[in-house]
Amino acid sequence: MTSNDTTNPHAELLGRIEDRSARVGVIGLGYVGLPLAMTAARAGFSVTGFDIDPTKIVSIAAGRSYIEAVSAETLAEFSAGGRFVATTDFSGLADCDVIVICVPTPLTKHRDPDLSFVTRTSRTIADTLRQGQLVVLESTTYPGTTDGVVRPILEETGLKSGRDFFLGFSPEREDPGNAQFRTSTIPKVVAGDGAAASTVVEAFYGAAVERVVPVSSTATAEAVKLTENIFRAVNIALVNELKVVYEAMGIDIWEVIDAAKTKPFGYMPFYPGPGLGGHCIPIDPFYLTWKSREYELPTRFIELAGEINSAMPRHVVDRLAEALDMRAGKALSRSKVLVIGLAYKKNVPDIRESPSLKLIELIEARGGHASYHDPHVPEVPPTREYGHLRGRPSVPLTEDVVSGFDAVLVATDHDAIDYAALAGWSELIVDTRNAFGRRALAGGHIIKA
Repeated sequence: MTSNDTTNPHAELLGRIEDRSARVGVIGLGYVGLPLAMTAARAGFSVTGFDIDPTKIVSIAAGRSYIEAVSAETLAEFSAGGRFVATTDFSGLADCDVIVICVPTPLTKHRDPDLSFVTRTSRTIADTLRQGQLVVLESTTYPGTTDGVVRPILEETGLKSGRDFFLGFSPEREDPGNAQFRTSTIPKVVAGDGAAASTVVEAFYGAAVERVVPVSSTATAEAVKLTENIFRAVNIALVNELKVVYEAMGIDIWEVIDAAKTKPFGYMPFYPGPGLGGHCIPIDPFYLTWKSREYELPTRFIELAGEINSAMPRHVVDRLAEALDMRAGKALSRSKVLVIGLAYKKNVPDIRESPSLKLIELIEARGGHASYHDPHVPEVPPTREYGHLRGRPSVPLTEDVVSGFDAVLVATDHDAIDYAALAGWSELIVDTRNAFGRRALAGGHIIKA
């Protein structure tokens, strides 16, 4: 089909979305893409999932889910019925009426945006782009990416956005480990490149999720996602800074926050930690910092928050070294440390940007030996920055094992950990998550950091 055809691609696509005959393609079957694919399938669409990682395709074909938000039963239900298929063959994009891009948007080693996954995926879509398709970017990025990066690549085909194909942006809002919300129950911010695209994007997501929140432009939608994560990054940096100040004063930041949050207005609790983790909060603010340079405008709050949060792992290791010296009379360089939790947040297996990896690296850079225990992460998977840790196994959490370490460092407060037993097995615990304070297990050998 070409742009000279007399058909009305806008009306036809709306009709296919309405009667659920549209086929949906989801590119990237990770923490965002796979739950979205299941949500679209549950809404009645036939879905094809695309990924460059063949191990994911094999796992899906075997009925094994590698994402906690998607159960094996859900995967089997839609796979067995033919509602969902997964493949590494991207030629199948030609058969999809709706294509959603859910690929990573990391930073380079110089902390600049790395849009290589987005640009490569856009070029792959362009190879089979046809009239009447909707392409939606969900990957977090700086304002202007959809219009300034994705659209030009797609229009190199000769097809025009808003006339021949439709382009939109809808930021992902997944929260791994949060059982209270599912993809379908989280309000979905959407925007299209022009009025025609806006109606198509709203129609598609309106068919799959409970609430759609349309905004005026794709750049606005891109800014919404950045604002959400910058808000969290800045406020976490604030309490991390307060933690350091109050530590020097002998004041427990956790007690302060617990008391402050009793105020029914004008206050929202945020909590300190050993550093920021996950794919969003440690990375997304720097997308706006980078883009703001184009307008010669400073982003002082964002950059300061990044400095404070990035300094937290080093602060924690300093506190660990101090505690070992004061409590055990032993230098960190001669100590064995057990890190509790490799994942970046509790009750998930996700280690993306996890501060635990940095903690292990810092401990060993100072001559110490670090092991970890995580009930959700049996061994360190491949990472871009910590390849030297790949394959390191989680050690068992038993009295014999724990007693062999000079200190325990709680970096992630998984619910599956027996904190009462851990308090009895170790002579020195450094707690970055208030895991023991919340359980009334505080003792002289438990230090907060």
